[in-house]
Amino acid sequence: MSCHRSLQGPSVAQNDRIDNLATLHTALSSVVRQILAPLGDHESAAARTTIRFMGPCPASSRRLTAYDKRMKTAWSAEAFHDEGPAHMVFLDSYLIDKYEVSNKQFGDFMREKGHPAPAYWDDPRLNKPEQPVAGVNWEDAKTFCEYRGKRLPTEAEWEKAARGPKANLYPWGNEFDPAKANYGRNHEATMPVDSYPESVSYYGVYNMAGNVFEWVADWYDPRYYGRLETMVNPTGPAKAIWMGGTGTYVDRLTVGEKRVIRGGSWIAPEGTVKATHRFWNHPLNNSYGVGLGFRCAKTAPPEIEQQIRDAYITALVEMGRERFSDAQQAVARGLAIDPKNVELLELSPLIEQSMKKS
Repeated sequence: MSCHRSLQGPSVAQNDRIDNLATLHTALSSVVRQILAPLGDHESAAARTTIRFMGPCPASSRRLTAYDKRMKTAWSAEAFHDEGPAHMVFLDSYLIDKYEVSNKQFGDFMREKGHPAPAYWDDPRLNKPEQPVAGVNWEDAKTFCEYRGKRLPTEAEWEKAARGPKANLYPWGNEFDPAKANYGRNHEATMPVDSYPESVSYYGVYNMAGNVFEWVADWYDPRYYGRLETMVNPTGPAKAIWMGGTGTYVDRLTVGEKRVIRGGSWIAPEGTVKATHRFWNHPLNNSYGVGLGFRCAKTAPPEIEQQIRDAYITALVEMGRERFSDAQQAVARGLAIDPKNVELLELSPLIEQSMKKS
């Protein structure tokens, strides 16, 4: 049985090419509610979006797999109880990479900054230029994103990018399709960062299910959603919690303080590729499942929000004046920035109907 959380609010995306960033949008105001979404090598901006997280659904009666049993052991007893309870989240506009960071990109960073190579850098299964970099720890990922003028996405931002405005359980929809993700050793190793185009999220983001687990900014706390102190741009717990153990170095890597990882990997089982699935790893560990990668994000520039807002409001005003041609032009200006803007897309046929009646 699949557990499902819902996100409320529409979305959009734009075509301005800026540094391989896809875009996530948010809502504009109490009058204009929208989310800018990522698409291609583009950036777009956003205002504010409302996200509602629905907690996990009741456990099914299916036979437990080895992975399920491991997740229910004492040191991770709360593993399947960390997706709830339901709560509301507001996110400001942000941008997120369309693709996972590739070996080529990370190699350029290594050469320019003298950064150490990640684990498996010499593994011929995993080191092709177009494959996602694998075997990086959280510090590696954070340092790379800062080098590119970006940051790691928050857990809430990552999930919004994966699930879209309809709160899909998987990036492509609510039904699992084994042909749309690289997981469970279905392939010998990772696939290129632009693989599985048929399974991109609503916002055009690739491989948010499988390929490599992706680091996000937040510390992990299985009870965090139950004691969320701020609903606006949550960034996770202020400090790490201790997940049990003896305190030895090895133990710290297997339990101890954790950062969140999302999305599953080529070596991980089916359950990990759900967009609701939360997992964790020690921030200095770079070798979990030979599949630790990441993508970057950054806050959207405010001028894009204003352009979208202006287009939408202008279209409404011109409709009120029955100047439908001008309203249509305003919608076109907005869609030129963000072709998947739900409000503008819904407004367009209303304008066409009004033009026919006039």
